[in-house]
Amino acid sequence: MTTDPNTALSYYAASANPAPEHPQLQGDIAADVCVIGGGIAGCSTALELAERGYKVVLLEGQRIGWGASGRSGGQAIGGFASGQSKLVQQVGVENAKRMWDISLEGLQLIRDRVAKYNIDCDLHWGQMLVAIKARQREALLQEQGEAEDIYGYRQLEFLERAQVESLLETKRYIAGLYDRGSGHLHPLNYTLGLAAAASAAGVTIYERSLVTNISYDQPAIVTTATGRVSAKFVVLCCNAYLNTLVPSLRSRIMPVGTYIVATEPLGEARMQKLMRENIAVSDINFVLDYFRRSADHRLLFGGRVSYSGLDAFNTASATRKRMLKVFPQLNDVQVEYAWGGYVDITMNRAPDFGRVAPHIYYLQGFSGHGIALTGIAGRLAAEAIAGQAERFDLFTRLKHRNFPGGEWLRMPALVLAMLWYRARDLM
Repeated sequence: MTTDPNTALSYYAASANPAPEHPQLQGDIAADVCVIGGGIAGCSTALELAERGYKVVLLEGQRIGWGASGRSGGQAIGGFASGQSKLVQQVGVENAKRMWDISLEGLQLIRDRVAKYNIDCDLHWGQMLVAIKARQREALLQEQGEAEDIYGYRQLEFLERAQVESLLETKRYIAGLYDRGSGHLHPLNYTLGLAAAASAAGVTIYERSLVTNISYDQPAIVTTATGRVSAKFVVLCCNAYLNTLVPSLRSRIMPVGTYIVATEPLGEARMQKLMRENIAVSDINFVLDYFRRSADHRLLFGGRVSYSGLDAFNTASATRKRMLKVFPQLNDVQVEYAWGGYVDITMNRAPDFGRVAPHIYYLQGFSGHGIALTGIAGRLAAEAIAGQAERFDLFTRLKHRNFPGGEWLRMPALVLAMLWYRARDLM
């Protein structure tokens, strides 16, 4: 898939479905819409627009699925990283419920697309949040009550320690919240499947076509090193890899490094003993651990975040140590793949959708909930371009702040804040 050092040892890249290489943009072309970014958000936006009859060009600076969409933990979860309370504070209960329902539509959209386009991405349903401390157990109970009483969500089951241990061969967790409506998948294969569907619908995809400039003229001119696209509309789906393309947007998100390892194959029997059901699991520490099974019976385990932009520790060794805190019985197991990448977070962990000009849209700030939210965000952007902007504009009402410290000091400031959160996880 790529020679990039962050993905060369990715289990996802090693187990990716065959996919075509798309050409590099050469010369000047015209389109109704130019989508920038070949992850789930970009492919979803392009697919939705093409199926509405628009002429769409998608530009990807590397390869399809090169960013977070092809490297992530693969957990498809309803709701938002911010939690519902922050949404209620800004837009009220009724609109927060509409947002919640849209997030659930994002989960259904995955189910529908996998079936409609026959996407082979190892999709399974079931996800569980787990508690390590008594206060976290209470937080899970509160979350269940809020989901059921306010939002009418009935897919959650609270599990006490013994019930969690009946599903997971570990003594680490004292409680769990099992969500039958969320799930997990192979994120790179899902992204490649969306790109294939978009291409079949008429989207022209260019890879290795990094955008260097966008003019806000009518039509907009999107420039790469080897060509230009003239488009009536532009949709920015760059997320953590926005770089300096739109500085005003970059200041509202922070690229956060996260790391994942894949063990050697454990065999079906050992994997089944370790995790009785094929679900995804995540604890609720601020600096969290998450894990799930792969199709070939490996444990995929992620965690430990870096806010410095540097991987100061050996990724495989550090993440393996975290894995052994959960499953010490895997001490004899080797790690075969280790990789990392960036997710884009906002200050309040709520998604950041909007326009930088009337005809230039952006989608960013998924804050770790991108598998489901990026897909439905693409649908909302397509609706808005097609003249039905009510649902998209609901999210533009959310207020976002720049990270403090400016370009040079915001990262050190966040690192200091994270030290406090790490300490809090230990309390």
